[in-house]
Amino acid sequence: MKHIFSFLVLLLLIQPLAAQQNVDTKKETRLIFVRHAEKMDDGTRNPHLSDKGKVRANRLASILQEDFDITTIYSTDYYRTMETADPLAEQLGLSVRSYGLQNPDSLMNDILKLHDGEDILIVGHSNTTPNLVNIVLGEPRFEQLDESDYSNIFVVLLREDEFRAFKHLTY
Repeated sequence: MKHIFSFLVLLLLIQPLAAQQNVDTKKETRLIFVRHAEKMDDGTRNPHLSDKGKVRANRLASILQEDFDITTIYSTDYYRTMETADPLAEQLGLSVRSYGLQNPDSLMNDILKLHDGEDILIVGHSNTTPNLVNIVLGEPRFEQLDESDYSNIFVVLLREDEFRAFKHLTY
């Protein structure tokens, strides 16, 4: 009887710890949003990255590879966004997935459903990146980025589709 009582006490002590472990093992999804790096001023609608932009794209790749476990990379289908994503994609052996912006709400819902529990990089533009971040945050927190601003990293942490944390970094 004494052993059964000791076992029950031990079970009661362990149960809250096990419940806490279940909470801690919920899947965390981290969405990392960036605007493309500096582009060439060649007068076209689809310029490549400038030399300065290539340096920034490589620096971004180093930062993200060190601090995140990126499993998927999304980019719009423009040279400047694809070239911003390419250095990290090459380092990680990933291909860059192209996305369109016809329905940004649906895009973000699809990404969240497909990549639950993963770290995802999404490369966009001065107007689209803040909009996508706002969609995930559920509020209009950010306006269009200044045309000369290429240094923002927006990180949104979700746990089981619930907003948990947000971090705005520059590099």
